[in-house]
Amino acid sequence: MNAVKTICAYCGVGCGIVATPTGNRTAAIAGDPDHPANFGKLCSKGTHLGETIGLEGRLLHPMIGSERAGWHEALDLVASRFAATIAEYGPDSVAFYASGQMLTEDYYVANKLMKGFIGTANIDTNSRLCMASAVAAYVRAFGEDVVPCSYDDLDAADLIVLVGSNTAWCHPIVWQRIEAARAAHGTKLVVIDPRRTETAERADLHLAIAPDSDVALFTGLLAEMRSSWRLDGRYLADHVAVPEGFWKSLPTADVAKTCDIAPADLQAFYDLFAEHPRTVTLFSQGVNQSTSGTDKANAIINLHLATGRIGKPGAGPFSITGQPNAMGGREVGGLASMLAAHMGFSDAERDRARRFWQSPTICSGPGLKAVDMFDAMAKGKIKAVWIMATNPAVSLPDARMARVALANCPFVVVSDCIAATDTGFYAQVKLPATGWGEKDGTVTNSERRVSRQRGFMAPLGEARADWWAIAEVAKRMGFAGFDYPDPASIFREFAAQTGFENDGARLLNISDKAAITSADYDAMAPFQWGGASPFATRGYTTPDGKARLVPVRHVPRDDGNRALPLRLNTGRYRDQWHTMTRTGLSPKLSQHRREPLVEVHPDTIQRLGLADGGLARVETAQGSSVFRVASTPDQRRRELFVPIHWTDQTSGGGRAGLLPARDRDPVSGQPGFKNTPATASAYKPGWSGFLLSRDLPAKPDCTYWTRIRTASGWLTELAGDGDIAPLIALLPEGERAEMIDPKRGAIRSAVMADGILQAALFVSRSGGLPPRDWLIAQLGHADTAPFELLAGRPATPAPDRGKIICVCFDVGLNTILDAIATRHLVSVEAVGAAINAGTNCGSCRPAIAALLSPQKEAVYG
Repeated sequence: MNAVKTICAYCGVGCGIVATPTGNRTAAIAGDPDHPANFGKLCSKGTHLGETIGLEGRLLHPMIGSERAGWHEALDLVASRFAATIAEYGPDSVAFYASGQMLTEDYYVANKLMKGFIGTANIDTNSRLCMASAVAAYVRAFGEDVVPCSYDDLDAADLIVLVGSNTAWCHPIVWQRIEAARAAHGTKLVVIDPRRTETAERADLHLAIAPDSDVALFTGLLAEMRSSWRLDGRYLADHVAVPEGFWKSLPTADVAKTCDIAPADLQAFYDLFAEHPRTVTLFSQGVNQSTSGTDKANAIINLHLATGRIGKPGAGPFSITGQPNAMGGREVGGLASMLAAHMGFSDAERDRARRFWQSPTICSGPGLKAVDMFDAMAKGKIKAVWIMATNPAVSLPDARMARVALANCPFVVVSDCIAATDTGFYAQVKLPATGWGEKDGTVTNSERRVSRQRGFMAPLGEARADWWAIAEVAKRMGFAGFDYPDPASIFREFAAQTGFENDGARLLNISDKAAITSADYDAMAPFQWGGASPFATRGYTTPDGKARLVPVRHVPRDDGNRALPLRLNTGRYRDQWHTMTRTGLSPKLSQHRREPLVEVHPDTIQRLGLADGGLARVETAQGSSVFRVASTPDQRRRELFVPIHWTDQTSGGGRAGLLPARDRDPVSGQPGFKNTPATASAYKPGWSGFLLSRDLPAKPDCTYWTRIRTASGWLTELAGDGDIAPLIALLPEGERAEMIDPKRGAIRSAVMADGILQAALFVSRSGGLPPRDWLIAQLGHADTAPFELLAGRPATPAPDRGKIICVCFDVGLNTILDAIATRHLVSVEAVGAAINAGTNCGSCRPAIAALLSPQKEAVYG
């Protein structure tokens, strides 16, 4: 079968992929060597995309309630309910909630329908949760949402500053580019992050600042540059407008004290910045996901503008997005706070949009942002919502209230490619969407590069593109202008809108693509709107063509809550993505972190009475959830870190979304996920255990359980109180070998069929449980002696390889440490040559490098 060039389904790096179908629902995945975002490299998630494109878990047909329906019936119902709701309660009584997983064409049609034809701006997106503060900051500074950098700037920089970004885990291909630049010409690296991540471990300087002290840090640096005469006076005079009193607003407080870092480290940062004019500041969720996120981003932008480090190679404030098409959504108006083509809500812009669409109406102003939208649902103000390609019952802050909102909304439509999600539980109508490998359209990555995402498989079942479903509903509601034969026709219309009455007023202008043929669209190569450095040759999108310095202020955090004395941070794991509906299908990606861990400093563990490897209940004012405890000196004292990925479908604990407050940035509306008052206490279960099964098991009824894929089935960790006898019901029918001692509270049971292991259950009140890896390897295999299964180990024990570090080659921690010690390996390359680890996707290279460092005991324990 023919290879197809497409784009990765995950983060905003926008890596090119070559997918070669190898069967009906299988494909070989490789990096596209010609794509300028990655030049053939892929991280662990992209490398294993082929494990996620099968039939399992897919929503195959439209559903009305619990019954299968036809597309016409389902779309008629959606159109009639939305129309009836609007007729009775007005256009602001309905809403769309979209996703950075959608293609630009999907986003465009949804935005056009809501803002130009229904007449409300109540369309927002889960991108509000990840990069809205960067958008607001760019607009305040430049007059338009324009990322002023390119990946090429990382190659040219002498200093790279990573702020709130665990780049090695969350954007591994960008990280590899940074590594290459450091190796080629000694680029210096500063990492600013409260946690000592694998990214921070490799830095020349790590500043473990107190959460939400970024504004103080960067305004302090700007004050230092000014006092030492290191501002760029010519650039300020020619290209920047400075508001009256701006310089007096810079802090005079003790910055090191405010940020809780050593004065010597702060001075080292000041010196590095002063000595390296070619500086790129790369910032991500640690900046954006904050109640002061917009001010944080503007503090960074202010610094670059005042020192002239923008619009030239190797310099600029670079926001890197989390989702594959967060940028495309920004371009077509997927946010409630903007119109399509980077237009706002002035009378002239609204009229321009209405005339271009030839629409009967236009929204009167901005709509409800994500959290406000769900608040309005909870209060009965929004009575119909269409949710597309996202899972807000998990991902919104204070997820309990998000579920209250969904339950209270009279009509909920969910478009998804997955049948069972936490959000889908609340839907009256579920519509089957095409998934990655089937979808066809465009995405825009973090450096403004538009690429084609091409399908290489037929849609499963009755799945259809989101743009098609939206357009069909629009036509059923009586609206003209939605007769799109294919995604190329939508792209042409959007391209034309970017140039409509633009006259150079907005930098986003791809109207040269408005007349391309469908064949040209199919073959379209990646292109970058605005060029590599948009402000190198033109002014900013403001009336006078000058950028703006924006006054910002540090808001001290309130540490006065004695009941919640800790601070909770949330984030991603290296090999998982969002709520695991895709990555959770991959056995390889499930091995790096098998459970949701709460990471805690050893001193804090001792003070709270926790146990490394034990369980802890993490509580905030919003809710609580149970996590496995991981002791690490890389965490600041009195602070906690938990992952975002686990849902009700995969866990009875580890629910990070229940914990953050709904407090949000006053400018961008982005919630603050990174700094929630919290506490933690030991949870000591009456029993603990685990279940191995070839088939998907039922959800256990116990306090704590988590479930992940293995190469031949499922691993479910268990812990709870009370009687253990009902746990036997989790096992399938079959021949059993068992050792059950109810008095001592022990179960060891293996279920066979035709001599092949189907499932195994191990439960103990004493905590004595066998290792999992050998037993996992026996699932689906024959000829393992029953006494070995019940013992949980082979008669001749194999070496313990330790936790998996390299998922591509299944190499564990102990294997790597042994190779380093016995073969005297001194480099990541030598480790790769010896045992292959780190030689495929490269995502584990920072971890291997840490193992080679003298501090490896502190890093890995």
